[in-house]
Amino acid sequence: MFIISSIFEKDYILDDLNKRWLLNQYKKSKEFIIAWIYWKTDLKLRKPEKDWIYSFRINKQFRAFCYLQWNNLVVYKIDNHQ
Repeated sequence: MFIISSIFEKDYILDDLNKRWLLNQYKKSKEFIIAWIYWKTDLKLRKPEKDWIYSFRINKQFRAFCYLQWNNLVVYKIDNHQ
């Protein structure tokens, strides 16, 4: 896989996480990814793979969509998968 050194969010993401009461769960998922425990958050490349969009699980209901920028992930969307 690849090594991720840090995870950044767009400005509106933190407001969205606070509104949905997901901030603590998001921080925990973020720590797992930085510690290279990818299987715990189900970090995966979305299809079509040519777009290079990744997602990881925050909890059973929500996923964070992000893209890779050098060794950093940039989160741009929180999605409800139910």
